[in-house]
Amino acid sequence: MALDRIVAPVIKDAIDFNIQLKPYQKFSLDNGVEVYAYEGGSQEVLLVDMVFYAGNSFEQKNWVAAATNFLLKNGTASKTSFEITDAFEFYGAHLNRTCTNETATVTLHGLSKHFQEVIPIMGEIISEASFPEKEIAILKQNQIQRLLLNLKKGDFIANRLIDEYLFGFDHPYGKYSVEKDYTAINREDLVAFYEQYYLNGKCVIFIAGKFPSTMESLLNKHIGQLPLNKKEIKEQAHPIISATEKKYSIINDAASVQGSIRLARHFPNRHHPDFPAAQVLNNIFGGFFGSRLMSNIREDKGYTYGIHSYLQNYKHAGAWMVSTDAGKDVCKATIEEVYKEMKKLREEPVGEDELKLVKNYMLGALLGDLDGPFQIISRWKTYLLNDLTEDYFYNTIKVVRSVRPEELQALANTYLKEEDFYELVVY
Repeated sequence: MALDRIVAPVIKDAIDFNIQLKPYQKFSLDNGVEVYAYEGGSQEVLLVDMVFYAGNSFEQKNWVAAATNFLLKNGTASKTSFEITDAFEFYGAHLNRTCTNETATVTLHGLSKHFQEVIPIMGEIISEASFPEKEIAILKQNQIQRLLLNLKKGDFIANRLIDEYLFGFDHPYGKYSVEKDYTAINREDLVAFYEQYYLNGKCVIFIAGKFPSTMESLLNKHIGQLPLNKKEIKEQAHPIISATEKKYSIINDAASVQGSIRLARHFPNRHHPDFPAAQVLNNIFGGFFGSRLMSNIREDKGYTYGIHSYLQNYKHAGAWMVSTDAGKDVCKATIEEVYKEMKKLREEPVGEDELKLVKNYMLGALLGDLDGPFQIISRWKTYLLNDLTEDYFYNTIKVVRSVRPEELQALANTYLKEEDFYELVVY
């Protein structure tokens, strides 16, 4: 049938698409490590995420978790840091490390055809990390230099302090490192943490991409024989002790011409029934480039280049945050405009056209986030590590499609009240 170029094709809104989360395959290694796998994509590449329950919520000494995670790659019993990096690069692979509040991850990106060459090196890093004194000294020096540079930046200070005000400095969500934390770390601290939370720790694996036929047997040979998941790793209890004062103004650089603004309040985690609809409200408020905060404070007032609101998602708690940098002389006015937008959302229902636009934006973005095997397994990883099921995925889509203006107005009256927000400006 010939294509009629005179008649425009039918435009289909994202809210009308049948969005599906493709299922994973699950199996276990000999040592009980669970593996969640999604095979797909057209390229001969794969990703392996080894997730350990070794985040900073498990450390007894500040910065131990992050330093241990970073230095895994910097030497084993038989290889130097250079030799490890060179081995991965020879096979077109890359190994990355990430440490967060609850978990720490070792991530391998590589070519499917070389999986049998690189997975033994990954296993060696987990089982034989040596933490050379020279590498520890280099990391300390680099971190101190980076810290001293960052402490001159208002946005860096603001990000640290707002979390401290919300959760308390002794809580993993509010804790940050200072220079003395870096100098106080020694090799014994790192080895002890490594042996407890990596070598004998709790691990779960996520893998995606094009798999070689020997994928399961290779994982079992090089990871499934390690002494993982033999001991129970209990999550630590950390009470939230929020600051009593709500408004702060900090002068970090008297010569600064702008201020870093943070407004934040406590907010429930993903398990709360209000969370999906609050995501819609947040996008209307300040969650994307066409939001009300951007239209008012950036486009109309010209106070800032960008302003955003977002729901900070942690496993056991959360926050609703507004973040921007504005000229020193308009910081107060910027904050006032944020509160005016909150008031409008409390007092006036969102218009149908604006709501439809945001719904299409959100579901369109979701479609993009599911484009490819790495993105699909990443979403499953987020759900599984936060004790969520696919029901959460489909319920979120249902809520986004069906939420009404009066429901969003009710949420605004619950959560977008000026008196509930911590207010911080760092100049």
